[in-house]
Amino acid sequence: MAEIEIRLPKMGESVTEATITNWLKNIGDAVAMDEPLVEVATDKVDNELPSEAAGTLIKILFEKDQVAQVGDVIAILSTDGEAAAPAPVAASAAPAPVAVAEANATPESAAPASAPVAKSTDGRFYSPLVRTIALKENVSAQELAAIQGTGQDGRVTKKDMLQFLENRSAAPASAAVSTPTPAAPTSTAPAPAATSIQIKEPVVIPNSGDEIIEMDRMRKLIAEHMVMSVHVSPHVTSYVEADVTTIVKWRERMKNEFKKREGENLTFTPIFMEAVAKAIKDFPMINVSVSGTNIIKRKDINIGMAAALPSGNLIVPVIKNADRMNLVGLAKAVNELANNARNNKLKPEDIQGGTYTVTNVGTFGNVMGTPIINQPQVAILALGAIRKVPAVIETPEGDFIGIRHKMFLSHSYDHRVVDGALGGQFVRRVADYLEGFDPETSI
Repeated sequence: MAEIEIRLPKMGESVTEATITNWLKNIGDAVAMDEPLVEVATDKVDNELPSEAAGTLIKILFEKDQVAQVGDVIAILSTDGEAAAPAPVAASAAPAPVAVAEANATPESAAPASAPVAKSTDGRFYSPLVRTIALKENVSAQELAAIQGTGQDGRVTKKDMLQFLENRSAAPASAAVSTPTPAAPTSTAPAPAATSIQIKEPVVIPNSGDEIIEMDRMRKLIAEHMVMSVHVSPHVTSYVEADVTTIVKWRERMKNEFKKREGENLTFTPIFMEAVAKAIKDFPMINVSVSGTNIIKRKDINIGMAAALPSGNLIVPVIKNADRMNLVGLAKAVNELANNARNNKLKPEDIQGGTYTVTNVGTFGNVMGTPIINQPQVAILALGAIRKVPAVIETPEGDFIGIRHKMFLSHSYDHRVVDGALGGQFVRRVADYLEGFDPETSI
């Protein structure tokens, strides 16, 4: 019987593992080439994985809610159409001895495909890779139980372990000493201040009749990312009002022609993206990231656009090399990413590599907002609703009051590396590009 191994493919630059969320085929089912076989979830995106071959599914090596590493064999197909008896659930097997491996070992060497997810005495599940790292780094059971996991159902991932080890190594040496030392004389001097403040969330007691809604996986990730961003970056927000009357009239004139020719809608978003890309080229220090005391100046201009999902969650697909596209290219990129986001068809690479983010709060009728920076970026722009307002119009013949289309731009930036001058000049430049839009632009 010819067998074909189906492995968990590489799903992005920083994705090393995925949680099996649902098998779309059962043992004994026929599977066609490129037919969806399994649903997986990473810390970036949920995805359907197509089958790499045609055949009959005879073995499932990772059950629902188990974590597989990139390169692990997750299923086996038979090309002879013979279905084997269902394999026992991996979690019920006795865990095989795990060899000590380096923390940065490859998934294949650190976690064998057949190794089950191990359960500790505290009731939590730990993958073989996590247990290997804990064993090598002498992480006690108490320390392991105290780690807040970011994986599926709070599971501890390799990333969580490495973050814990980094924080532990940075702790004062006196806190890490485990050997007994002679008792020191009692001192009345105040203890030195802690290097970091541990902030505890309040415990909320529901009242009678209250509904308790468990956060889904994506909402948990969003919450953690937002809290981390505010903790890491001191946020400052600058505001500018832009007159976009010329753009509104131009789009009204061009949208039907564009729809007829391209078969797609012409929205305001690509016009805003073009202005942002131009302003980034003028102020490249907005297009940076911070790593410790180093500033990483990005070569590419990859603009993320925050998109609301039908579930109410938020995702940020990225337009790569936005500064190299014309309006037609930007319009098509915006429409494709927005449609894929709504239909849950984004690929992991579609949401990676962003260097700057734009969010459109005007979609919900908001005139302005104070957006939170999408780490590891250092700035984000919120676009407010376009409104008709009375405004003073200056002409050679004198000033008069007229009706204009205006909007607010809200620019939040990381004050560690972006000062008020740079943050304010950047958003002003974006407004200048919008107000200076050429009404004779062809598309």
